[in-house]
Amino acid sequence: MISITFQQTIKNAQNWVEQHIKYFGKGKYGRVLRMARKPDQEEYKKVVMITGLGIIIIGALGFLIYILMSIVAPYIASYIHI
Repeated sequence: MISITFQQTIKNAQNWVEQHIKYFGKGKYGRVLRMARKPDQEEYKKVVMITGLGIIIIGALGFLIYILMSIVAPYIASYIHI
């Protein structure tokens, strides 16, 4: 049985990672990585505002569904005698 030391195992893992990362920017994702850039302050503010607005809308929709299920649904059920 061949015994591999801990250091050799770590070295093999590091080599495997380095080989896979070496070609990461040249494959499918290369164009995306080359075009990616840091957003300027105005663009960042717009993204934050749109994301915040989306979160508020989803929260309001969830609250509306909660109100319908907790208040309106029992009233309708009692009205039609279910």
